[in-house]
Amino acid sequence: MKINLKTTHLELTDAIRDYAQAKADMLEKYLGDTPVINCDMELEKSVGGQNKGEIFRAEINLQIPREILRVEKTETDLYKAIDKVKDHLEEIIISHREKLRDQKRGK
Repeated sequence: MKINLKTTHLELTDAIRDYAQAKADMLEKYLGDTPVINCDMELEKSVGGQNKGEIFRAEINLQIPREILRVEKTETDLYKAIDKVKDHLEEIIISHREKLRDQKRGK
């Protein structure tokens, strides 16, 4: 899956890009034959006003037919934030597929 990656107050390194791409690719097995129209991921480092150090925010918007699935997580570590976004989006995709399947069956 091709993702559009955007960073704010953060330098986008190859390691970060590869890690985010690998996590997004893991979601393809849950999508099955559902086509992905667009996948945007934004990574941000919050600046100022923080007493606890750096806080990272990861957000992903996954556009599929008739739906946009959106997840946002904050964490003190960038890689943990990416992992949490991937895990939560995985749950949302599974519940969305189950909902569609139940609608087709007339439940």
